Amino acid sequence: MHAADLLEQRGLYAAELFAQQINVLWLVQILRAISGSLQGILSFCIVTLVFVILGLLEVEPLGRRLRRVGSEGVIDTAGETAARLQTYMLVRFGMSVLTGLAFWAFTAVDGLELQREWGVIAFVLNFIPFIGSFVATLLPTLFAAAQFESLYAALVVFIGLNLLQFVIGSYIEPRVAGTAVSVSPFMVLFAVFFWGMLWDIAGAFIGVPILIALATICARYPLTHPIAALLSADSGNRDE
Repeated sequence: MHAADLLEQRGLYAAELFAQQINVLWLVQILRAISGSLQGILSFCIVTLVFVILGLLEVEPLGRRLRRVGSEGVIDTAGETAARLQTYMLVRFGMSVLTGLAFWAFTAVDGLELQREWGVIAFVLNFIPFIGSFVATLLPTLFAAAQFESLYAALVVFIGLNLLQFVIGSYIEPRVAGTAVSVSPFMVLFAVFFWGMLWDIAGAFIGVPILIALATICARYPLTHPIAALLSADSGNRDE
C-alpha cells in the first residue's frame, strides 16, 4: 500500500487497483491451488509405492509362471528393460549431482549466502520434472532480492540459474541418457514433454521409462525393428 501511494503521487493510479486485488481471498485461492497440486502429487506417490511393493512381491512367482509356459523371450525383454532403466536412473542421479554442484559454484561466485544449501536443494528438486527446476531457481532468486536488496541482482541470479538448468537438463542430460540407454536424445527430451503434457508431473516422471520399454520391446521383434531403429541413438549400427 505504501508503494501504491508513492506511485499514485506520480499519477500512476493503476497501482491502487493492483493493491486492492492483493487481499486475503486472493492469497487463499493461490494456497488452495497449491495444496490441490500437492495432494495430487502425494496421491500419485502413494499409488506408485503400492504398485511397486506389490510388483516386487510378484517378480519371482511371475518369472516361474512364465518359464513354465515357455515365455523366455518375455523374461529376457523384461530383464533388458530393467537394466536400461537402472542405467537411466544412474544417469539421472549423476545429472542431479552436476546440477547441485553447478548451483553451488554459481551462488558462491555471485556471493549469495547458503551456497551449499542451494546446491542440495537443486540436487533434490532436480528429480522432480518442471516444477522442481522452477522452485530450485525461484528460492535463491527471492533470497538474492532480500540479501542484496536489488532487483537487478535477483534477476542475475534467476537468469544464471535458469541457464544452468537449461544446459544441463535440456542438452547434457538427454545426450548422456540417450547414449547410455541407446535411445535418441531428441526422443528422450520429447518423451518428457509429451507425457508431461498428457499427465502433468506424473507423465514427466514415466515418459522416459515408457520410451525405454517401447524401444526394448520393438527391438525384440522383426516386425517392429524399424521403430526401434528410429528410437535408437545409433540406428546405423543396430541392424542385427
